[in-house]
Amino acid sequence: NIVGNSPAIQPVFARMEKILVTDSTVLILGESGTGKELVARAIHFNGLRKDKPLIAINCGAIPAELLESELFGHEKGSFTGATGARKGYFEEADGGTIFLDEVGELPLTTQVRLLRVLENGEFIKVGSSDVQKTNVRIVAATNLNMEEAIQKGKFREDLYYRLSVFPLQWKSLRQRSQDLLPIAERLLTKHCKKQNK
Repeated sequence: NIVGNSPAIQPVFARMEKILVTDSTVLILGESGTGKELVARAIHFNGLRKDKPLIAINCGAIPAELLESELFGHEKGSFTGATGARKGYFEEADGGTIFLDEVGELPLTTQVRLLRVLENGEFIKVGSSDVQKTNVRIVAATNLNMEEAIQKGKFREDLYYRLSVFPLQWKSLRQRSQDLLPIAERLLTKHCKKQNK
């Protein structure tokens, strides 16, 4: 679903081809609104886990106090309002891919737990003491300057290196203006089909 064939994007596609035949963690870097989720979906649906679930999470959109419950699940009674046990995204996506959009927004405490998942595939639900296993590919994305975030103590350096096994710098449209016309044509065709015109 990625439209474009400009010279600026060809090296990115070549790198993506290498990514597709691995199961490594990917970190997509690029400005907001440039379609990093499209890249993550392309990696999943053309990769080794295409027949398994893909779960996309915007880390910046979930309140910090709920984030660990969303990612790792919780047990009944583990906090006010936890009226039943709940699976987290890492359990739901077992065998598939988790896309962590805006990964740079993760609180430091959650970064520690994510590092454990990356290191040995283990996590613990909120309110539990039982270690669970998961087998997921993590594709993360951020618009932050990660080196700057590390220097300011906002992001763990060890987690950054675990996430960026395959870093992928995604281009904005102003860097690939030749792709504007094919993208406009695709959007127009899609709109016309919806409107039966």
